[in-house]
Amino acid sequence: MIALSTIAPFIEHTLLKPEATQAAISQLCEEALQYSFAAVCVNPYYISQVRNLLQGSTVRVCSVIGFPLGANRTSSKVNEVIGALADGATELDMVMNIAAAKDGDWRTVEDDIAAVVKAAASQAVVKVIIETALLSEQEKELACLVAQKAGATYVKTSTGFASGGATVADVALMRQTVPQMRIKASGGIRDLAAAISLLQAGANRLGLSASVALMQEEAR
Repeated sequence: MIALSTIAPFIEHTLLKPEATQAAISQLCEEALQYSFAAVCVNPYYISQVRNLLQGSTVRVCSVIGFPLGANRTSSKVNEVIGALADGATELDMVMNIAAAKDGDWRTVEDDIAAVVKAAASQAVVKVIIETALLSEQEKELACLVAQKAGATYVKTSTGFASGGATVADVALMRQTVPQMRIKASGGIRDLAAAISLLQAGANRLGLSASVALMQEEAR
């Protein structure tokens, strides 16, 4: 069992439910500060609140772009980036154009990602959600390669809103495909054993809402 001090920095404490309240977001930030998680991930509406609550700490402010479907116009995603940066986000999890990927239109997928990366400039890290549950093995590999070519820092497994979440097999495939990129595993991570398995498979970050439960499990 790894120590709490080693798993907490991998965790992005996440609340992306549409019914999330300001009180729930405040609690999320308090918990992130208590455990020194890597980041808090919220919908764009809450970026300013999170920025203020985490000011002066090492916990980073993460938000989502084109979430959860990825089907927004590129111009809309770019505008979301501009607003997120202005509000204080330092990490951005964008959903790639999944429909274009399923059509085999990888040029559109790449251009979409590249526009977001360009808009983020050096102000925020860009993570590309490829939604592994909806892709074939070949599409997962191509999605990772396209995200790399477009200049993203991370590839991420899932939104948590599709039919499946992170799996060890998918993370291992992603690590093999783009060994120099960072990987975020998210979706369905509910216990410590699953979290450790994903890290051992090659994940650099874990996005989850059950973060506190994992910390409590580890402390036992």
